[in-house]
Amino acid sequence: MASSTAPASAALTREDVVPSRRRVKLPAWLEVAKPRLIPLLLATTLGGMALTEGWPLSSPRLACTLGGGALAAAAAGVLNCLWEQELDGRMQRTSGRALPSGRLSPTAAFFGAVSCTLAAALLLVSGVNCLAAGLSLLGLCSYVLLYTALLKPRTSQNIVIGGVAGAIPPLVGAAAATGHVGLGGWWLFALVMVWTPAHFWALALLLREDYRAVGIPMLPVVKGPVVTARAIRRYGLATVLLSTLGVLALPEGGLLYGLLLLPFNGRLLQMVENLAAAPDSIERAKGLFRWSILYLFGICLLLVISRLPAAAHFDAQLQAAIGHWLVSLSPTSA
Repeated sequence: MASSTAPASAALTREDVVPSRRRVKLPAWLEVAKPRLIPLLLATTLGGMALTEGWPLSSPRLACTLGGGALAAAAAGVLNCLWEQELDGRMQRTSGRALPSGRLSPTAAFFGAVSCTLAAALLLVSGVNCLAAGLSLLGLCSYVLLYTALLKPRTSQNIVIGGVAGAIPPLVGAAAATGHVGLGGWWLFALVMVWTPAHFWALALLLREDYRAVGIPMLPVVKGPVVTARAIRRYGLATVLLSTLGVLALPEGGLLYGLLLLPFNGRLLQMVENLAAAPDSIERAKGLFRWSILYLFGICLLLVISRLPAAAHFDAQLQAAIGHWLVSLSPTSA
């Protein structure tokens, strides 16, 4: 069994992991912006908004926040591709990308990144506030400088620390809604931070031979699949535990959120346990990677649902029912 999985790992590409990459071929100028990553960043931005008393936002402010966030994320993607174009050119899997293949010039990509950055800053400063703009640009810089340039080529814990870049959007959402970042925004920031290693290492297990070939010290390359699967299990458990604190972080609707969260956490625990039992399984790693994306989308959807008026009404009724039940159990009621 082990011998059959090793070649599969070596031959696996991102197109195998994310089939939509095969069906949709993007223009070179859009490919370098990494648009497939942006929806999840915007979802966590919405989650950060939903955790505040400022929810719901006005349509113009909401549009400016999401538009500015998308532009900043696109700029970060382009700068990442520019930094890694030589590395991408050495890997068979990535040599066909826009920059190493010559379909897009580095100069055009650089000016595109600068234009997106300026547009993001202008949109956020004029349509939202300076704090949201500053945090968004901090996310861009942390992705390009902290993760891509500093940590990725040097340490197997690169994504643990560098994951801060992907965890900043909830702070942007909170700042856009209220002008400051409260405990709810920091809770979602922390949740994304602990979710990121399990999510990314599942992908790194699939692509570890690619990383090994160019000397990138991802955890599966340095420590192997068994240690990586154990680390994924720890971070998966931490994600489940931390996610339950959303019951307290939400201004209202926390009980409904907690109930709807149960199947999401149950499935995540099942998948990390399955991978821990068979660390070399390509299918289990691929399944966990895909589910982890749906999981975070689901968390953000639950946060938005929990802020609906019906959710607050459900919470009030449930609290009243629990109160009556506790009173009926007390000795004095008899």
